[in-house]
Order: sequence, then structure tokens, then C-alpha cells
Amino acid sequence: MEIIRAEKMGFCFGVKKAVETCYEIAKRKNVNKYILGMVVHNKDVVREMENIGFITLDEEDILEDKDPLKKGDVVIIRAHGTTSKIMEKLKRKEVEIKDATCIFVDKIKEILIEREHEGDEIIFIGDKDHPEVKGIISFGEKIHVLKNIDELKESSLDRGKRYTVLTQTTLNKEKFQEMKEYLEKYYSNAQIFDRICGATSERQEATRKLSRTCDIVIVIGDLKSSNSKKLLEVALAENTNSYLVQNEKELDLTLFSENMKVGITAGASTPEDIIKKIENKIRGNFNV
Repeated sequence: MEIIRAEKMGFCFGVKKAVETCYEIAKRKNVNKYILGMVVHNKDVVREMENIGFITLDEEDILEDKDPLKKGDVVIIRAHGTTSKIMEKLKRKEVEIKDATCIFVDKIKEILIEREHEGDEIIFIGDKDHPEVKGIISFGEKIHVLKNIDELKESSLDRGKRYTVLTQTTLNKEKFQEMKEYLEKYYSNAQIFDRICGATSERQEATRKLSRTCDIVIVIGDLKSSNSKKLLEVALAENTNSYLVQNEKELDLTLFSENMKVGITAGASTPEDIIKKIENKIRGNFNV
């Protein structure tokens, strides 16, 4: 058996920054420490943050004033960011805000605000239920959120209007390209900003390449993580023997055999220690 890692995998810049922010704040004594939602989309990382003293806040509790926050408490904004209403609430509560929002997410938000101010309506390509998307679009008003090419074709967009097109950072590059070509053909007044994270694109391409050369592909990541699920989509398109696994406890060893070439890739929210545990479990059972 041979185990091959994707050329690009695991923590991205934004996730690394958010996790490092947590470890730095964890050193502080005699202060209540909170994280707004999942600091990154990985349950194992969230559990680790709770183990070192953080309490996870629910956004709905903040909106409904059911949270335990007091003046001087520390609140870390997760890598996905949050909504304008939540930020306003936190500022009024006079807590210390540590904003670990990914710089690429912040940049999209800045473009949205600027282009709306100039009179454009916004076409946002992404999942309207994803925390990143909810956060970004909360800073605008005239926004059309479209998930895929079918929703774009069925939309009632006015081809005579001026639009700015923005994207979720973890969007599948190929799906975006299909939508981009359609917009360029039928919406000449649309200015398209490709803001898919470079790390996302690199990981998708590395997974595509890996999947073509391996007998089986294991994508390591949280089962609800957008970028991990998209890596699985990319892998499955090239190799139907591809699986998404959150940690070593969920790894099904019956999927493997002695002579396999095993490909390993991981989502941007997956820490190195989980990747190593999965590799070690495979090696330990097949004498790799």
C-alpha cells in the first residue's frame, strides 16, 4: 500500500489565523472568553477550543439578548465572519471584540458596500444558508443570492440593470466558471469579481490531480464544512471511490486493501493532527 498526500491540503491562512488568535487569547487569565459560533467548520477544533477555556456563543441568543455576555468579556469573531446586526449588538454590550474574520471574506464585504454605494445591485453566488454568505450579504440591501447555474437561469434578473457579481470564497471553481460564462453572455452590464479563495482553488486542483492517480481518496474534514464537501465533489468527479471522513474514529478500514494507492486530502479547517491520526490508523492496519 502507498499513501499519497495532495500537494495542497489542510489549514488555510484564514483558519490558521483564527485558531492562533484563540490560542493567544486562551493565555489570558481572569476574563470570560467566547467564540462566536464555530471558530472554523470543524467539530474537533471547536471541542479543542472549549477544552482550553472558550465558550461557544449562539448568534440567535445574541440577537434575542439571551446571551451571558458582560462588559469586558472577550469575543472572538470566527473565520467566516458574522452579520452587521451581531456586530452592532456586541459593540453595544461593550465586550472586547477580536475579529478573526478571514481577510478574503472582509475584502468581499468591502467590495459589496462600495459597489452598492455606487448604485449597483449585487449578484452573490453561493449558499445563502452558509455563515460566510449570511455575514457578507447582511451589509448590503439589493442582493440576489444564487447557488448554481439553474437558479441563475431561472432568476428574474433585469438584463438592463447594472450588477456587481461576487462569490462565496469556497465556491467550486468549475461551477463558477459555468455561471461566469452565462453572465458574460446575457448580462453585459455585470461586473464580475472572482473572489474564490486562492487556497480553495489550490486545494480543489490538488484534489482533482490526486484523485486521477489513486485507487481510493479520503477527504478529511467536518461533514458540514463547505470546503470539505466541495473537495469531495471534486474527488468524486474523478474517482467514485472517494469518501469524506471527519476523524480517525469514522474511518472504515474495510474500504482498503493491501495493494491500494491511497490518496489523502483535507479541507481548509482540518488540523494536521487529525490528518496524521488517519494516516497512522491506515498504516497500523496494513503495515505501510
